[in-house]
Amino acid sequence: MALYESVIIGRQDLTPGQFETLLEKFIEVIKSFKGEIKKRENWGIRNLAYKINKNRKGHYMLLNIDGPPEAIQECERLMRLDEDIIRFLTIKIKSINEKPSPLMVNKPDKSINESVTDENSSASDNE
Repeated sequence: MALYESVIIGRQDLTPGQFETLLEKFIEVIKSFKGEIKKRENWGIRNLAYKINKNRKGHYMLLNIDGPPEAIQECERLMRLDEDIIRFLTIKIKSINEKPSPLMVNKPDKSINESVTDENSSASDNE
């Protein structure tokens, strides 16, 4: 079976629970074709680069899928028909990266960065 990475954007007015339920429908389609979800990341509500169907924000979800092409085709067909899905993009990949995506990695704490720069400036003042 082939490996795919899919990013799905849902409408902003859905609750997180409704968005999860909506995605479960697509995951069941993939499983019905003997596919498997290898990795799943919920990126939360994020701003869109531009307005899409009067939406400025959307629920983002990343799915790494191991399945046949027929499963992806059926899932994409259902996403096109669903009004709650704003956009989606599925690409074929060679391997699944087990590490969290860059959006899921915690950004450094601002207070830690400030204390490091304060120490550096006080060290240069002492010289």
